[in-house]
Amino acid sequence: MSIEQYQETFIQTNFADRIGGANYGKDTAIYKFEKIKRAKASAKQDFPNIELIDMGVGEPDEMADEGIVAKLAVEAAKEENRGYSDNGIPEFKAAAAAYLKEVFRVDGIDPVTEVVHSIGSKPALAMLPSCFINPGDITIMTVPGYPVLGTHTKYLGGQVFTVELKKENNFLPDLNSIPEDVARKAKLIYLNYPNNPTGASATPEFFSEVVAWAKKYDVVVIHDAPYAALTYDGMKPLSFLSVPGAKDVGVELHSLSKSYNMTGWRIGFVAGNPLVVKAFSDVKDNNDSGQFIAIQKAAAYGLEHPEITEAIAAKYSRRHNMLVDALNSLGFSAEKPKGSFFLYVAAPKGIKGGRRFESGEDFSQFLIREKLISTVPWDDAGPFVRFSVTFIAKGEEEEKRVISEIQRRLSDVEFEF
Repeated sequence: MSIEQYQETFIQTNFADRIGGANYGKDTAIYKFEKIKRAKASAKQDFPNIELIDMGVGEPDEMADEGIVAKLAVEAAKEENRGYSDNGIPEFKAAAAAYLKEVFRVDGIDPVTEVVHSIGSKPALAMLPSCFINPGDITIMTVPGYPVLGTHTKYLGGQVFTVELKKENNFLPDLNSIPEDVARKAKLIYLNYPNNPTGASATPEFFSEVVAWAKKYDVVVIHDAPYAALTYDGMKPLSFLSVPGAKDVGVELHSLSKSYNMTGWRIGFVAGNPLVVKAFSDVKDNNDSGQFIAIQKAAAYGLEHPEITEAIAAKYSRRHNMLVDALNSLGFSAEKPKGSFFLYVAAPKGIKGGRRFESGEDFSQFLIREKLISTVPWDDAGPFVRFSVTFIAKGEEEEKRVISEIQRRLSDVEFEF
């Protein structure tokens, strides 16, 4: 039977309200990433002999370091690593605590009670609301941003209050803009720096402000930090946990996906407040049976070699420099971020003497369909598009070629801003 035929059976009426209830699957709206997927397919069909330059994926373009891969091979062959790992192995937790100290200057993290592994940071974000959210409780989210914590808050009957990230505030949330009644009702606040999609970085002063605000309103801070070690131009990696009082109010989520080219390996950790770590561990214990021990040991090897991330960051920094220069030569106001592999730029209003762009999505569709350059649009707080410097290119000369090709394709029009 087809999906349409099954929609006429009892299965259709049994879906939970949180995913649409009896109307699940009947929504005809086309979501952003599906629109991008369709536009890319259409562009490839219309221009089969032209390279599609994908600047939108946000996934590392290279394999994990050969030392990490070799460690996995050795550990995967050991019989003692075959079983369940549940809430993780001591070696990985110890490596995570040492990594926080060496790279982020975070002292005093107890690997036994203040660190637990996760199968990537996305599942951790999905599970954390189960530790705190009752029906009617509030999670504060920043937009644009990564919605998983908010999605699961809603699944549990909670509410989401959003705070816009605006250029005039350096893409940091204005905590003073959160109404008093919302702040007092909130259980969680989500932060993500360096930020996806804006590329913005936080400061120690901002994190100190967050700690004071969280203590005032009794709100747990969830700092999602998958890009924290990818910093440029003398910017030191910054952890929320390095700020005095941070461990009193929250936790930080780290992932090896972006900083170690280990997206498919699914390994990360939650660190910080021991009560939050314990609660997450209990919920996690009822969701999964832990990541493969050999992967945890390979990840521990990676954490013990932060120079791997430094080399990756150098590549992204170089690509950012080239992309920023190319876009600015075309009239954009691009600013190199201090961290992450994302470049967030305001969309033009149109083309001189030609079409208008009503939104970031409108401009992104133009780039894909007419210039075969794929980006991700964001219109949550103004019309922007996000470029990712994780495009496929083997070596510096190939990087230069790709960026030059972008510049060439866009140079036949004059954008208006």
